[in-house]
Amino acid sequence: MTVRSVPAQFWRGGTSKALVFNAADIPAGDAARSALFKAAMGSPDDYGRQLDGMGGGISSLSKICILGPSSHPEADVDYTFGQVPVGAGEVDFSGNCGNMSSAMGPAALAMGLVGPFKDGRASVRVHNTNTAKVIIVHFAVKDGQHDPSGDFVLDGVSGTASPVELEFLDPAGAKTGTLLPTGRALDRVRLADGREIEISCIDAANPCVFVAAKELGKAGTELPEALEADTEFLARIEEIRLEASLIMGLASDKASAAAAQSLPKIAMVHPPRRYETLSAKRLEAEDYAIGIRMMSMGRPHRAVPVTGAVCLAIAARIEGSIPATVLAEPAAGFVIGHPSGSLSVDAKVVAEAGSVRAISGTVYRTARKLFSGEVWLK
Repeated sequence: MTVRSVPAQFWRGGTSKALVFNAADIPAGDAARSALFKAAMGSPDDYGRQLDGMGGGISSLSKICILGPSSHPEADVDYTFGQVPVGAGEVDFSGNCGNMSSAMGPAALAMGLVGPFKDGRASVRVHNTNTAKVIIVHFAVKDGQHDPSGDFVLDGVSGTASPVELEFLDPAGAKTGTLLPTGRALDRVRLADGREIEISCIDAANPCVFVAAKELGKAGTELPEALEADTEFLARIEEIRLEASLIMGLASDKASAAAAQSLPKIAMVHPPRRYETLSAKRLEAEDYAIGIRMMSMGRPHRAVPVTGAVCLAIAARIEGSIPATVLAEPAAGFVIGHPSGSLSVDAKVVAEAGSVRAISGTVYRTARKLFSGEVWLK
């Protein structure tokens, strides 16, 4: 057994955690990197816990990020995201992680890739190579480094911190090249049992598929544990995701669609109604405008991925889409209800020549460096 170490930092970004590597410290090529990242995170793990690595046994805790010099003329750094499977499979580089995007400005500063900055508010333009999109990360700086202290509350993360503003520029067509991959705000897909389901396929920040909770016989307020225990629900929503992947042009057949577990993301949305969050906090109907339950790597997400929230914010501004129909009061900015609480989002969308253009999507997260040093590989 050969053991070696690689310099790395460990960051929490929003409601996710990831190992962050400097591109100069790791090999080139997806295959070599995939082997390194799986070893670092403790995958594959037949027990589903990743105890022999840095992973936490669920998708939001099994992630890696790579930072390096920018290849984009309008960005300060390049950022590549990888979703590491807990079990068998290769690292998925097909999409971005919005939660970890919130840590990329602060991490780039900590690695010396940007800066120095004066105390106050700093901005780093991050080029996400997965989606070829630029994200402006605004964050607090004190004594030359990211200042995580503050009074901002992020549902899903204990305590308070300083806010990190994520501004996704021109987010449409992150993977398919267009905001409406099927050319429509509303589609129908036929399932194996002959039933037809209405869906909205939107590509902004990451390609997402939205379905009304009532179409699946759900209230939408169910918590992840309840959804995870419903094998029929999981099978049906995965069938819908596979069908959507085909009509969005993300896969040529169901086998390749099934292999790409992270994209498109799929979520059910519902109108506001009272429910209890994972922390037993009660969310009243008047506390949010639209509810969401999003899947991540085949399992219900404990919060809502940032890219999913951005996509939802933009989808809600597209006439005829399922989110626009569910949203009680259409507006540029509104509050999303999710299993861990609520999240404020904003979207700038304009109509141009009979089509819709997404200018930007904005969300607020928090981030904190947990350690820096070396990660040891088996």
